[in-house]
Amino acid sequence: MDDIIVVQNLVKDYGNQKGVFNLNFRIKKGEVVGFVGVNGAGKTTTIRNIMGFIKPDEGKILVKGLDSYFDSDKIKNYIGYVPGEIAFPDFKTGKEFLLFQSKMQGLNDLDYANVLMEKLQLDCTANLKRMSKGMKQKTAIVAALMNNPEILILDEPTTGLDPLMRLSFLEIMEEEKKKGKTIFISSHLYEELERICDRVILIDEGKILDIANMKLIRNRSVQSFKIEFNNKSDYKKFGKMGYEITRIQDKFNQITINVKKNKIQELFNDLSIFDVKFIAEVNYSLEKYFDSMIKEDNYDKQSFI
Repeated sequence: MDDIIVVQNLVKDYGNQKGVFNLNFRIKKGEVVGFVGVNGAGKTTTIRNIMGFIKPDEGKILVKGLDSYFDSDKIKNYIGYVPGEIAFPDFKTGKEFLLFQSKMQGLNDLDYANVLMEKLQLDCTANLKRMSKGMKQKTAIVAALMNNPEILILDEPTTGLDPLMRLSFLEIMEEEKKKGKTIFISSHLYEELERICDRVILIDEGKILDIANMKLIRNRSVQSFKIEFNNKSDYKKFGKMGYEITRIQDKFNQITINVKKNKIQELFNDLSIFDVKFIAEVNYSLEKYFDSMIKEDNYDKQSFI
């Protein structure tokens, strides 16, 4: 079975345009798929539907061929889950909670749990209720991963982690990816998803705007350059040479262009006749790609008003 998670025509309508509407996507075995959007876009609602915590109003979700709602008890055997809002049961320490989890999962070997705790610098002997947000997040991550599940469903898993621990978490995810795990991870941080994902889904107001192929973004056929000229005359002349212009800053004699990679030498040859103050490559990112999608979507909405 290539498609491990299948979301078909999913609708969960809370009213007042809150919820998710007609979502369709598939996640293949061994694929890492990101889920990005602002708070309230529908990320957690989608994940809670995948986990079988809530029933769809329309459509369905299959996990390993099982209905996520009606077979929720079965699919949880395959999934390691980090919720967006962590609420631990009444255990005195993190260690007691993790031991309880291991018994529930039939896990006898805690070696991997210890490895995870070391990488995340988690003191599991701390009082569970008095833990900081970051410590609770680390505990939830260890609990989700320690049984080596084949599917990981992670809802904003780095919330509360400091920058160093975020890096440690991403390194863990890269290792999980190498093991062939299927991972679905939501975040509002583009750079996290950019690093580990094969594809990233952009959701806005409960609807999917786009699904980005990270290979295409990383290996883009064009490069962007920002060029500033020392005088207005050269700035104007260059702007008429036929290059694809993405931004102009007339006040500073600056122009940003896209150039095919095999045409970069031609660009520099053309620039040799001008008085150039500086030229700098503008790095392309997932965030810039999605920003353009959102702007296009907003433009389309305005055209119907």
